[in-house]
Amino acid sequence: MTVPFLRIGPSPLHEGAEQHLISMRDGTRLATDVYLPASPRKHAAVVSRLPYDKASAYMAVHKIAPLYLERGYVFIAQDVRGKFRSEGDTVPFVHEIEDTYDTLDWVAAQPWSNGSVAMVGDSYHGYTQWAGAAGGHPALRAIVPRVTSMEISDLSDLAGNGTDQALCLYFANYFAHMWVDKNLYAYEVDWSVRPLRDLFEDAFAAIGHRSAAVDSVISGRPLVDPFRTRAPLAGRPVPVLHRVGWFDNLIDASMRDHTAQLADPRWREHAYLDADACDHHTYHLDQAPVPPELDHGVHESVLDAVLPRYLGRTLDFLDAFVGGRGDPGSFPRAVWYQGHEGERTAASWPPPATRELRLHPAGASLATASADGGTLTETAEQRPTAVRWTHDPLDPVPSPVRDPWVHLQEYPDEQHLHGRPDVATFTGAPVEVPLDLVGPVGATVDIETSAAAGHLFVKLHDVSPDGSARMIVRGQCLISGQGPQSVRVDLGHTGYRLRPGHRLRLQICGSDFPLYAPHPGTDGDLWQATKFSPAEQTLRIGGDRTHLTLTVSDGSA
Repeated sequence: MTVPFLRIGPSPLHEGAEQHLISMRDGTRLATDVYLPASPRKHAAVVSRLPYDKASAYMAVHKIAPLYLERGYVFIAQDVRGKFRSEGDTVPFVHEIEDTYDTLDWVAAQPWSNGSVAMVGDSYHGYTQWAGAAGGHPALRAIVPRVTSMEISDLSDLAGNGTDQALCLYFANYFAHMWVDKNLYAYEVDWSVRPLRDLFEDAFAAIGHRSAAVDSVISGRPLVDPFRTRAPLAGRPVPVLHRVGWFDNLIDASMRDHTAQLADPRWREHAYLDADACDHHTYHLDQAPVPPELDHGVHESVLDAVLPRYLGRTLDFLDAFVGGRGDPGSFPRAVWYQGHEGERTAASWPPPATRELRLHPAGASLATASADGGTLTETAEQRPTAVRWTHDPLDPVPSPVRDPWVHLQEYPDEQHLHGRPDVATFTGAPVEVPLDLVGPVGATVDIETSAAAGHLFVKLHDVSPDGSARMIVRGQCLISGQGPQSVRVDLGHTGYRLRPGHRLRLQICGSDFPLYAPHPGTDGDLWQATKFSPAEQTLRIGGDRTHLTLTVSDGSA
């Protein structure tokens, strides 16, 4: 079948940028745009290394660079190896430590450089900052990784084999569109194709190229993860401003980066957190779901209004730790946006004045009978009971959000899914005073599947007085078919206010398609599976068998 696609190549270069082709140690040249301040003196430089076309409207470098120039920095944007105007093979992650080091070497040697370099950027260009830390170039003074993680180069979870994670299809979808060749490709995927290994075959045939990243994962031989042998935290410590989004699909991995830095005596004093109630693409809870007239991805004037908020904390951090125009000692250790309430600051994350709140599901007989299901209370039922449902891989629970990278742009009401017979729900009573979630959220689940293996998905929702239910946090994992098991599911961190009259709802089910592969029930390779059979899932509650653990403010109910 012929798949229609749109090939998107490099955009025209911007006025005010001077492009250089910088040679790496193996002779590969990387396209690099330099934006210089008007002042002739030497400057610190800010580098962003990205795979998304440094000249594209999507990256908006022509709008971002002037904000750095106003603060006296040289701003540098580079297409990473194999993307858009840069030379080399199109393979993610593998070369980023060496390429980042060689780029910083070039930057520090320029006549306009004062020898100090910082790095900034989101997602993959947050990852290249961690690659800079792993390389340990002496010119590197600070990094500001946003909505990213050191873990994203470990594609073993994407492979879906021998890991404790559900098989994530939207990451494979990303690689199949972005990491085929130098260009970007837009096309629709037919998610009904089986086996899953063939999902992108028609598109690759139409394009005339394949994605090395997708092929390596499906074959069971993921790409080399450079951080396995050269971990960023093994390098020379530099100040780090972790910028995360509570509704970013990478929030759990992002926060693992931050907690790992806090646990390292060498890096602890260099760790700072800035968390916003936003998603991967900076859509904010205050405007979700985002109406078309307020969409910064559509309207240039809206983007202009968003950029100062997007960059403000980054610029202040660089001034304090790189530019010599601020006091590092007064920069706050943790700043976050408490959803539905506003910005807060503390000396640490989680803030000192927090406590654990444990909630227990009850009412097993009602759990799959309606959207509200059973109850969620602080007092556990002592008598053990069980909830059973059938996970059918041919009729999986549909993913409520079309694109998880822009969750708050859509911000779907998930109430219609909660009445399905293969979704177990437990809903608390309306709170009378605000309940502030401030820190990590986790669930312990006593689960059993009749199949050889399966997936477990856990979500926490805010249920409004009108009955609409919107996700606060989520987590997922792989479960085995070896009898009852107690599974700990990390739901990430959040700063979120449950307002009076609202209720918390715990959702537990076995599928979330097409964001994740529907588990066929076999213990083999999910990419190759061709046989699918329903499986009975059994959730046991009562006592502490299954419970939800929240971190809440001491002032909360």
